[in-house]
Amino acid sequence: MFSRNQVHGAVMLALMSPLGTALAQGEPTTEQKLEMLTVEVERLKQQVGGQVPSQDMNRDQQSDHAGASHARVAHHGRMGSAKIGGYGEMHYNNLDSKKEMDFHRFVLFFGHNFSDRVRFFSEMELEHAVAGEGKKGEVELEQAYIEFDLNDRHRAQAGLFVLPVGILNQTHEPTTFYGVERNPVETNIIPSTWWEGGAGLNGEIAPGWSYDVIVSSGLFVPVSGANAYLIRSGRQAVSSARADDLAYTGRIKWTGWSGVELAATAQYQSDVTQGTAATASATLLEAHAVVSQGPFGLRALYANWNMDGDAAKTVGRNTQSGWYIEPSYKIVSNVGVFVRYNTWDNQAGDSTDSKKKQTNIGVNFWPHEDVVVKLDIQQQKGVINDDGFNLGVGYQF
Repeated sequence: MFSRNQVHGAVMLALMSPLGTALAQGEPTTEQKLEMLTVEVERLKQQVGGQVPSQDMNRDQQSDHAGASHARVAHHGRMGSAKIGGYGEMHYNNLDSKKEMDFHRFVLFFGHNFSDRVRFFSEMELEHAVAGEGKKGEVELEQAYIEFDLNDRHRAQAGLFVLPVGILNQTHEPTTFYGVERNPVETNIIPSTWWEGGAGLNGEIAPGWSYDVIVSSGLFVPVSGANAYLIRSGRQAVSSARADDLAYTGRIKWTGWSGVELAATAQYQSDVTQGTAATASATLLEAHAVVSQGPFGLRALYANWNMDGDAAKTVGRNTQSGWYIEPSYKIVSNVGVFVRYNTWDNQAGDSTDSKKKQTNIGVNFWPHEDVVVKLDIQQQKGVINDDGFNLGVGYQF
């Protein structure tokens, strides 16, 4: 709330402003009124000190080099402004494998613009509501990095950040995708959410074309046990991460047609065992398409890991791959339906049938553009079947 002195000051500023002068001298035209009012709103915000919530906290468009949350919180703010945002989601799973209620994620974003060219972004997450010894939950720092504008088209970043791989890794707020749970291909093969520590460059190379080039910490996969050479088990979360062998990631993305995104990513790491066993180099190739044309939507993604080394081949994990396709349709502006077919295999290199297939069909309802209620029916076939349904609610701000 403004104090009485601030209000009086605002009135005096208005009377002394060009608008006050124009009103005293005679009735200005409609165009003049609009122009002068716009100038005065900005003038009063600065002089009085009342910080009016700006649209960029909620509705900034996604940038090519970061997810929706990054764009809302860290970009387009005035110099010196600190910003906060976040998201959360609760799930009820009624499946063959489990029947449980879980507040899966509670996430806060903190951003700060040091200047119009240097900014900071961070993401702190609490998973499964309660963390501590003997608890299922974890507290994780998923992003904390500085970004510098090199010029109007190119940027550099350094710190801890999610990698530009796949569709969900950088933009994973629950209001932005269909289905209660994140799809199994971008959970087990990519694997989202996947963050590393490092440095990189990103920017635009031509109209509609953008790029990312990153050097970062890499995977450190187990070499024995049930999770031996399993990609998802190799994430280090930048917690005293072994860095004997770094990872190199590159992405090219095309958004030259409104409502269409086409992208391809490659990553190479010379040894995912970080020197603890016989060298096992790994290469990831990923490609995806996101289409949004009127009420119709489509997502499609393919990802494949190739790992060298006899040990990985012995357990069949020298190849790990998967793909999915997801058409959707908005019945009305705030209700959409979808169907998604997923298939993935984390032991595609062996001769046994280890492929999993999952079909989801469901509906999203947005009572507000930043709040979503979800329902989907799941049918999974593989070594162990896992059928049932999922309910969820999520938000972002």
